[in-house]
Amino acid sequence: MKKLLVTTALVCLICSFSSKEITWVAIGDSITYLNDHKDETGDRVTKGYMTRVVEKLGNIHYINQGHNGWTSGGIANDIEKLGLVKADVYSVFLGTNDWWGGRPIGKFTDYKNNTGNSTLYGSYRIIINKLRSLNNDAKIILITPMQRADFVYIADMKNNAYGSYKKKNQQSLAQFVDAINTIGKYEHFEVVDLYNNSGMTLDKLVKYKRLKDPKTGAYKNYRYPAFLDVPFNPETDDYPYPTDAIGMTYDGLHPSDKGNEIIANMLVKIMKRY
Repeated sequence: MKKLLVTTALVCLICSFSSKEITWVAIGDSITYLNDHKDETGDRVTKGYMTRVVEKLGNIHYINQGHNGWTSGGIANDIEKLGLVKADVYSVFLGTNDWWGGRPIGKFTDYKNNTGNSTLYGSYRIIINKLRSLNNDAKIILITPMQRADFVYIADMKNNAYGSYKKKNQQSLAQFVDAINTIGKYEHFEVVDLYNNSGMTLDKLVKYKRLKDPKTGAYKNYRYPAFLDVPFNPETDDYPYPTDAIGMTYDGLHPSDKGNEIIANMLVKIMKRY
């Protein structure tokens, strides 16, 4: 009887620990923002990555600090205005807009020496400092940018951008990823490296891009990399990613349900330990 009581007490103790409520603040750009604004995806996404994490780990409560179109520099600049709160876990999922915006990566010494908000490294220093001031014991997870194909905004085709297969402002997206990994290694943070480890590669982001054949004018489905040299005119052409072109993204940049599931699973592997 005594042995049974001890076993029951241990089970109850374990359960109490496993059900501890964890507050997670997710800082990011439009990929994070869209988790709670699925209508802005043209209803092509049913669940974002945060919702999926919470479904798998029921003891987590998330706060969405995703800001549409923002860079790490924008987050750092307004860090005191965002209403960030004390949390058990913070994730920082930025960098893709820094790359497209042509922001300089800078040097690791910008991070170490806290040189200001003029480079990616400097911006991350400001962000991390703020998170530590809120809760020095919090877990911090860095999430790298995904690879990206040609992006065409579903609500405005004039808003488009080429993919990470070439440089912008003499910098590759992979260099931004390397910088984030460097910070993670230095700080002993967990890093979810979507660029290198998620399987979301350029050939899988969309199944095809539907464009006019330059010779015939007829629409044709071009797989990557065949579509790279085929022109797209947002003034006259149809939206190039019909629903059956959806792959790991639904528009060349933002993750589809399949992409969000991959991100969620990579986060769950880390966060289930918390």
